[in-house]
Amino acid sequence: MPDTHEDHPPLKTTPLTEAHVALGARMVPFAGYSMPVQYPDGVMKEHLWTREHAGLFDVSHMGQARLTGVSPLSAFEEVVPGDYIGLKPGKQKYSVLLNRTGGIIDDLMAGRPTSPDGTCDDGLFVVVNGACKDNDFKVIDDELAGQVTIHRLEDRALMAIQGPEAAEVVQAHVPATADMVFMDIRSMPGFGTDIIVSRSGYTGEDGYEISVPAGEAVRVWNLLLEDERVKPIGLGARDSLRLEAGLPLYGHDLDETVSPVEAGLTFAINKNRREQRDFPGAARIVKELADGTARAKVCLKVLEGAPAREGAEVADANGVVVGVVTSGGYSPILKGGIALAFVPPELKAVGTQLKVIVRGKAQPAEVVASPFVPHRYVRKV
Repeated sequence: MPDTHEDHPPLKTTPLTEAHVALGARMVPFAGYSMPVQYPDGVMKEHLWTREHAGLFDVSHMGQARLTGVSPLSAFEEVVPGDYIGLKPGKQKYSVLLNRTGGIIDDLMAGRPTSPDGTCDDGLFVVVNGACKDNDFKVIDDELAGQVTIHRLEDRALMAIQGPEAAEVVQAHVPATADMVFMDIRSMPGFGTDIIVSRSGYTGEDGYEISVPAGEAVRVWNLLLEDERVKPIGLGARDSLRLEAGLPLYGHDLDETVSPVEAGLTFAINKNRREQRDFPGAARIVKELADGTARAKVCLKVLEGAPAREGAEVADANGVVVGVVTSGGYSPILKGGIALAFVPPELKAVGTQLKVIVRGKAQPAEVVASPFVPHRYVRKV
């Protein structure tokens, strides 16, 4: 009798996997890794703790790399629509890796970390999504062959600390981070090792993302958890937090068919790049900027009934199906269902009344402004 068992590659682990298990985390497969979805307190408490105090996340599954070469900043502009030639030292920027038809291969962060003396090399420090990283780096390598060299930082862990008390926690250990503002990035000594730290995150809260050598990860993780303001947070709360912040998740709200215009990410397409039209898919994207799109991303608040999950149909006020939910769930802050969805652009105005179909039942929903919960990033006054 033939063996019908389908072989799956063993799950990868992060440098913090044993620390999660020791804390009682429930581990699940995610992006090819064994990752903590929640700890004993549960998703709801973890979510609210992050909004009120400081949550600590393991995001070591994400892809970290340095791009070097003769002109890596200008080369990078061949695969993204952002202005990286004009990116100042000590700053990072959100962008999207595009295919040749203007679809999003992945979204990413790329920055120019400065050293304590203020110097900065000409390379880029790039962080991409875990499930996409192998393909991302292959695309960059193929498209920019001979122009940049990709140094994948497999020997580094990445953690994020987020919430209104996160900054004070980090600054107690690394005082030099105190004058950083949103999207600043530096390479410096910290926690007794060398770190790459940015004041950023994906929860809508203030906080930092901290890259550390893999061998130092458990020590730094435990050191941060010694502070009573800090608790470990799993993937469940990470997802509900980013949803409340109105932030897209690749593979759900973004994919290779979705353009940055459709996704409401036009801020990632710099004005000079729109004029130059020299990035992948520029013809489609510039046309969409001028003429509009066939679909638009909206934020929906479910007014009655259960939360609408990914894949739920969206109907207009007459009950005609017009779109689909790409991310959805329960908002612990708003105490109700919220969702990101694609609908025809004529239905994207705030206040538009729609319906979501949940288990065959039409429930009232309303288009609301993004984000659902206000961002609390620290910016220059």
